[in-house]
Amino acid sequence: MMRGPKQVRTAVRRPDGEIVSKTEPLSTIYTGSLRKVPFVRGFFALIETMALGIKSLMYSADIAVEAELEEKPKPIVIWTPVVLGIVFGVALFVVLPMLITHYGIDRVVDEAWMSNAADGVIRVLIFITYLAVMSLLPDIRRVFAYHGAEHKTVNAFEAGAPLEVDSVQRFSTSHTRCGTGFLLIVMVIAVIVFVFTGQPALWLRLLSRLILLPVIASVGYELIHFAADRTDNPVIRAIMRPSMALQKLTTRQPDDQQVEVAIEALEGVIEAEEGQ
Repeated sequence: MMRGPKQVRTAVRRPDGEIVSKTEPLSTIYTGSLRKVPFVRGFFALIETMALGIKSLMYSADIAVEAELEEKPKPIVIWTPVVLGIVFGVALFVVLPMLITHYGIDRVVDEAWMSNAADGVIRVLIFITYLAVMSLLPDIRRVFAYHGAEHKTVNAFEAGAPLEVDSVQRFSTSHTRCGTGFLLIVMVIAVIVFVFTGQPALWLRLLSRLILLPVIASVGYELIHFAADRTDNPVIRAIMRPSMALQKLTTRQPDDQQVEVAIEALEGVIEAEEGQ
């Protein structure tokens, strides 16, 4: 999936080897004036990262299931795993760390800031462990290889290199503006912010985390936005190193066919943007 200023294009390789793709205009929520306001645009970027990612994966699953069943799948077949995945994600990355902290850490510490810091650290550790475990699954490794193909293709384009397989393959699978890195930075900033939220009842802890999420996402986005154009600065590189390192879990070296799909998506969105 490749996003342009006004368009988004998703390319998928069917089981028979054919590449199919679709280009759609971005909603005004992703392109409107609020998307350009510092410390506001980060919240919309977080929504965009999740929404466009889920939509692209659903399109890919739609193509795969349709090819297997030889008919268009019913919406419930595609949406059920998505809904279950969101519920699982909230339970794993929000509720579970809070329960571990409440029934474990809080029994041995008295300071609220220590409890909140532990909650955040546990969340980050669960997130990294989850990615590491998921990267061992063959199907997920293939998805991560496509992720690597996206990064290689964008890196090649930004370097002015030809969008050809041999040329693209020479570039890195990591990218400064990766969504995975964005999520890690959001989690790290959350650790710092939640230290100062006290130690209210469990339901209030959950509510405070949900309310403060837009603020934290906004700060994280501004940090990435600031760092993206200053990667030659050694201090910036040091700050972004954990984010870049995490991408080793969520990307894999793609094969030439996967790179072809990424090139198709990028060339398609460039053509659509130029057409406008």
